[in-house]
Amino acid sequence: MRPFLRLALLLLLALSAGCDKSEKRAEAARPAMTILVRPTPALDLVLSGSVEPKIQTPISFRVLGRMIARPVKVGDRVEAGQTIAAVDPLAFETAVRSAVASLASARAQFDNAAATEARQAALLAKATASQATYDAAEQARAAARAAVSQAEANLAKAREQLSYALLKADYAGVITATSAEIGQTVSPGQPIVALAEPTKRDAVVDAPEAVADSIYVGQQFVVSLEVDPKRFLTGAVREIAPEADAMTRTRRVKIELNDPPPGFGLGATIAAQMVADPDAFVRLPDSALLQEGEKTSVFVVDPKTFSVGLREIEVAPDRTGRWIVRGGLNAGERVVTAGVHRLKSGQIVRIIGSETP
Repeated sequence: MRPFLRLALLLLLALSAGCDKSEKRAEAARPAMTILVRPTPALDLVLSGSVEPKIQTPISFRVLGRMIARPVKVGDRVEAGQTIAAVDPLAFETAVRSAVASLASARAQFDNAAATEARQAALLAKATASQATYDAAEQARAAARAAVSQAEANLAKAREQLSYALLKADYAGVITATSAEIGQTVSPGQPIVALAEPTKRDAVVDAPEAVADSIYVGQQFVVSLEVDPKRFLTGAVREIAPEADAMTRTRRVKIELNDPPPGFGLGATIAAQMVADPDAFVRLPDSALLQEGEKTSVFVVDPKTFSVGLREIEVAPDRTGRWIVRGGLNAGERVVTAGVHRLKSGQIVRIIGSETP
């Protein structure tokens, strides 16, 4: 009987050891709070706005003067180099005439100094004039030459100032605004008209802050005319205002329109609808992210083994304290949202709760 008793005892010890190991493995599973990745439904939102020029330049004079002409008005098309406005040129013409007279005087003095130097050089060669007298004549000729150069520069400057009396278009475009009238004294840099380049246009909308947080540069929008919704095209966001307007609490969004069809003229009222992009609306709390230099990663739970694996993702912050996932996660995957700094790849976790995205 003793051999049988000994065998039974060994079996009991083995079973006990197996249970202890199972319990240790169960205890080794780390409790983890997780989140199930679910893309937020696309926003069924239409934003109203208008078509505005991508390039718009305020045109101003470079000189002070009283405006005597402005042959253009809002809506006029102008060509490069076309006159847009003019100030009274009398003072500038007078300055040019004065500079011309000064140049003539300087040239006459130079001619006289050059002749004097030539005579002194001839007398010095015959030893009838001193070296000092010749040196003085040579110096006078050099000073006269410098005076001529200065007078030429003054004349060029005066003529340049006279050219500024005419305000001309830098490029072909459309006048979108006027800010000064004939008879008004204008200062250098004061806007006179606004000139827009008509071939490059944007659809400009004002988005509420909550919506703007879900928009990113490159986001696709369907832009249609308010008066004719059948006319539409797809554009991409090229610029988002970094701050909200203090009064309306909206942020300005500019959607680039490439080769818009007829009807999308400057000032046209449009409606912009966001194109569905589910991945763009997956959000994660800050506690789920593991930052390592420029890399952002999360721990993804394997649904079969309950082990976690580190995966790099692309994110962008929103103003709610969460992060918008741009790539790296798929719908239905489970992500650890707490204690990520104490986890390691391959570690077994025990799910104790779940947050909503």
